Amino acid sequence: MMFSANLGFLWSELTLPDAIRAAKSAGFDAVECHWPYDTPVTDVAKALTETGLPMLGLNTRRGDVAGGENGLSALAGREADARAAIDEALAYASALKVPNVHVMAGFAQGEAAAACFAANLDYACQQAAPLGITILIEPLNRYDAPGYFLQTTTQAKDIITGLGHDNLKLMFDCYHVQLMEGDLSHRVQDLMPIIGHVQFASVPDRGAPDHGEVNFDHIFAHLAAIGYSAPLGAEYKPVGPTAETLGWMEKYLTA
Repeated sequence: MMFSANLGFLWSELTLPDAIRAAKSAGFDAVECHWPYDTPVTDVAKALTETGLPMLGLNTRRGDVAGGENGLSALAGREADARAAIDEALAYASALKVPNVHVMAGFAQGEAAAACFAANLDYACQQAAPLGITILIEPLNRYDAPGYFLQTTTQAKDIITGLGHDNLKLMFDCYHVQLMEGDLSHRVQDLMPIIGHVQFASVPDRGAPDHGEVNFDHIFAHLAAIGYSAPLGAEYKPVGPTAETLGWMEKYLTA
């Protein structure tokens, strides 16, 4: 079993290069991040080379966060901004050999939003393909992100199959999916052909996966049994210092 540290939440008090080094020291097999753009690519590349860790993914910018934005690609009328964010993310990812870019939809509803999101994803996939990068889309739950355009795996599957790009995949976040849909074991198995990355956190508090309503011993074993072998993304919010919340990982590292 391999794990990726999501540095958007883990060691968030450190600079991104130092967080990468901390993840290596803690025994993680990979890292991923949210919005790394304030850190020079050369600094991140140095830390990745030093540790030997791959960076698995990053997100497009959210837009005007102070104004309440959480992604741009489903916002009709903001196509230029959305595509600039996609271009920026692809350039950053390409420089670091990051295989996945999560294109964030944003707060929107209706047919115009659906058409806008599809067009921007089509653009993203076409730009990403020559770079060998996969575009990910991720449903977010209605409690943490009310009004977010993409909320369920069914909606995501329809978008992915409708566009038909080989490099468009689903980010299956167990935390969001459990809150919106439940039935994780069947859902992850049914969606496996279109899953590009898996993330996890406890439910309902989004903490470490050693408590809550989801049995992650079962989920991790099930993922392995159905052939998922890539590092699983630990995207949880630590209570206190990150190093003190990693007891859950010890049994998997020694298994």
